[in-house]
Amino acid sequence: MGTAFDAYLQKKIREKDILLMTHIVLGYPSWGTCLQVIESMVESGVDLMELQIPFSEPMADGPVILKANQKALKRGVTVQGCLDFARKVSETFKIPFLIMSYYNILFKYGVEQFAQTLRERNLQGAIVPDLPPEEGQEYLDLMNKNELIPVLFFSPTTPDNRMQYIDSLARGFIYCLSRKGVTGADTSFSTDLANYLNRCRRATSLPLAVGFGVKDKSDIDFLKGKADIAVIGSQTIRLVEKEGIGAVGSFICGLRPTTV
Repeated sequence: MGTAFDAYLQKKIREKDILLMTHIVLGYPSWGTCLQVIESMVESGVDLMELQIPFSEPMADGPVILKANQKALKRGVTVQGCLDFARKVSETFKIPFLIMSYYNILFKYGVEQFAQTLRERNLQGAIVPDLPPEEGQEYLDLMNKNELIPVLFFSPTTPDNRMQYIDSLARGFIYCLSRKGVTGADTSFSTDLANYLNRCRRATSLPLAVGFGVKDKSDIDFLKGKADIAVIGSQTIRLVEKEGIGAVGSFICGLRPTTV
């Protein structure tokens, strides 16, 4: 049986050529700026958002997000502070929010308590890139028990039989890494990527989100018809650092693909 989140995604997918999911690091560069950036993104038509709890060793993240994590931690940002802020934004803005972080955060917080806290704060699920599904049964069970989305991953090196295994455990959507490596680096939007996404589509009936290296409208135009959700992360952090909060809205609005 589908969740309210599933119904929301399906409705949005029917309405738009491709959805936009953005990523911010909580507490960076400040709580006030985070709130303003979220507000600007929502007003500009972002469909869902991942909120990253800073971690000292974010292994999937490139230098832009790594630096943001480090600076947030240096400012004293805590897990509890992030979850409390997440409750505020989930109550204020009418789009789904998911928590993104690394398993050490969940382990230290307590996986059962973490799942319950997400549900209590009206968060829709979690993205935990360093937890293989074979080692995450407790996490998957607790997320399912609390009607939360445990987002799982495909990558270009994932064999077809493993894609099928991951699909058997996945809910909500599949996060398709556009390449090996970390966030923020250049990605080749090419025939190889298109072929990989075709393989992903054959492996699951869930919506496909594509992240790692999605930077501009041409990337999103390429993904139109091949994926359901484009994920923008490092590029918005770069934009805020270089041009300030005021540049976020026009950037997001300019990402929508041209209708043909």
